Amino acid sequence: MSALVRPRDGRVLGGVCAALARRFGTSATTMRVIFVVSCLLPGPQFLLYLALWILLPSESPRPASTAW
Repeated sequence: MSALVRPRDGRVLGGVCAALARRFGTSATTMRVIFVVSCLLPGPQFLLYLALWILLPSESPRPASTAW
């Protein structure tokens, strides 16, 4: 199981849906659709998204490969 970090690639807004998609083994598009549909229901979904955006660490940059 991978750590829950916001990826550098595949972000649309903050990378929260992409991070959750990686964690649960689904596509980022599916996770985004689930989030948008959940926003139609009453609840703090948007606040939870903001909290995850702030609390989840960003993926560390990959070291540049040196080609000789």
